[in-house]
Amino acid sequence: MCTRCLWLDESKPDYVAYHDEEWGVPVWDDNKLFEFITLESAQAGLSWYTILKKRAHYRAAFKQFNVQEVAKMTESDVAQLMENPGIVRNKAKINATINNAQCFIEVQKEYGSFAKFQWAYVDFTPIINNIRHKEDYPATSDISIQFAKDLKKKGFKFLGPTTVYAHMQACGMVNDHDNDCFRKQPLIELVKSLNLKAKLC
Repeated sequence: MCTRCLWLDESKPDYVAYHDEEWGVPVWDDNKLFEFITLESAQAGLSWYTILKKRAHYRAAFKQFNVQEVAKMTESDVAQLMENPGIVRNKAKINATINNAQCFIEVQKEYGSFAKFQWAYVDFTPIINNIRHKEDYPATSDISIQFAKDLKKKGFKFLGPTTVYAHMQACGMVNDHDNDCFRKQPLIELVKSLNLKAKLC
């Protein structure tokens, strides 16, 4: 039997699959990073599992997370999305997703890719945290605070320090698996085999 992170509700198979297969795995594909940013911004004030259950609906509603297509969405699209029961029908969050897509594209233009911009905050190497107890899980960090400030300056919305830290956890900028979790060490080994700086720079 696998030992998993203390936060995980193992009675939910889809949550277990997310933990085992995705959470903390380094992501440097811009399309995937936009997906995570969209889902994390939608999650603000809600539980992550609420959004995870709606993920397929978000994928369909927001053009398979194609940032170019989302950036072109109109007021008419927003009105249709407000009638979509499969997503969180919060107009401010829907508008923020479209706005964030536009900002995302500007970052891509400036840095060559969003991944290059994002991963520079950790010098292209995931931070490995020492997690032994539930109280060891950080909610923010100095890096997430700065990252969130910079995103705000660039026009992004619904991406405060806590949300940004959750994004960093999800896409592998930090390895916050429990020390005893069966995923901790394999991800450390995976990172050793990757040269993210070479991939992104």
